[in-house]
Amino acid sequence: QVQLVESGGGLVQAGGSLRLSCATSGRTFRYYAMGWFRQAPGKEREFVAAISGSGASSDYADSVKGRFTISRDNAKNTVYLQMNSLKPEDTAVYYCARTSLAIATIGAEYDYWGQGTQVTVSS
Repeated sequence: QVQLVESGGGLVQAGGSLRLSCATSGRTFRYYAMGWFRQAPGKEREFVAAISGSGASSDYADSVKGRFTISRDNAKNTVYLQMNSLKPEDTAVYYCARTSLAIATIGAEYDYWGQGTQVTVSS
């Protein structure tokens, strides 16, 4: 059973930074691309960022390009999302997920999901 556990969420002022972490179990972590998604109250879940298994490729939603950085440490089975210059519209529950594809931006292409971590950005 694959488990994904997010951490690092919290309350931050606009312009601040947070780093989210997603830890997973298993020795095959490096073979899977990982992604971050978010869901704000009353809105649909949306793609934020994704990274390939090796970490060589990444993709971002236009709304976070230049502010967020996805990375991974395959030795620690962990994927990160560094979020800088946060805005109130970044407020959401953030989820990490695993896909069997090389990289993916659509939620339906992900097989396993974490329970989420709340990020709240105050103005």
